[in-house]
Amino acid sequence: MAILLNQLFNLTNEEICNSKIEFNMQAGSGGSTFIDQWLVSSEADKLAGTCKECSFWGWYGNQRNYLPNQWAFSFVRLKSDEWLFVSAARIVDVPEKSWARTEILTRFAPFFGRLIIKCSKGDTFARYVFHLNKYLNIAVVKEILPCLYSGEKFEGYDKVNLSYKTLKNIFSGKILPTYYEALQKVTGVYCLTDTFNGKLYIGSATGLDGIAQRWTNYLDSKHGGNKKLIKLYNEKGDAYFEQYFTFTLLEYFSLSYDPLKILEREQYWKKCLDTIKNGYNDN
Repeated sequence: MAILLNQLFNLTNEEICNSKIEFNMQAGSGGSTFIDQWLVSSEADKLAGTCKECSFWGWYGNQRNYLPNQWAFSFVRLKSDEWLFVSAARIVDVPEKSWARTEILTRFAPFFGRLIIKCSKGDTFARYVFHLNKYLNIAVVKEILPCLYSGEKFEGYDKVNLSYKTLKNIFSGKILPTYYEALQKVTGVYCLTDTFNGKLYIGSATGLDGIAQRWTNYLDSKHGGNKKLIKLYNEKGDAYFEQYFTFTLLEYFSLSYDPLKILEREQYWKKCLDTIKNGYNDN
């Protein structure tokens, strides 16, 4: 039998009527996901529910999301309809166009970073704060983790699709350590996507540390030494790549696989996706 959220929180009717819930997905168009922002916060802030810029943005356009003395329950999206509970607080004040000033509700602190619920919110980014009673009876407890959530595990090479910021956090050891280890173990063909204009770049990795080694080059230089990407970098700078580029693994092979065959597959994908004429490949 499913356990509803309020069977865990045990809120009174008065508390429910005075409460809001927020489902944080992504920090604006092209921004980092809130779960990534939470993952790179300190353990102390995660435990205390005080992770900076993860919860309680005070405004929806010109309208305040909260009023002083309201309670707010903050969740960040993990995937699809799964959400991680990261904070609960009493709203003290809502400064103009800023994060609300809050007082953490410590009675809920044991669940910060550990409680995962299932709840259908939809994919609309603009609306993310609602009256709690709208969702309280449809939000189902999925699990309570034994310790703080530390990031999704590597789920397979066929599912590798990462934003620049996520890749940077993985390779710096801040999140998802199994991802970096996995990408060290394979060579392959990959695609860089410029999500601003839809242009693609197809590349391959055949070195000793596989995909991880090649993608590290992009984190260091942004362009990886490629002519059209160098031109783009000179025009747009670091911030453009960090905001708009994603990394996708198209095909993967063992470290001992014939490099010439990998290069053949790279050319195959360039032809299929027409990335020399309409993308960032130059040959």
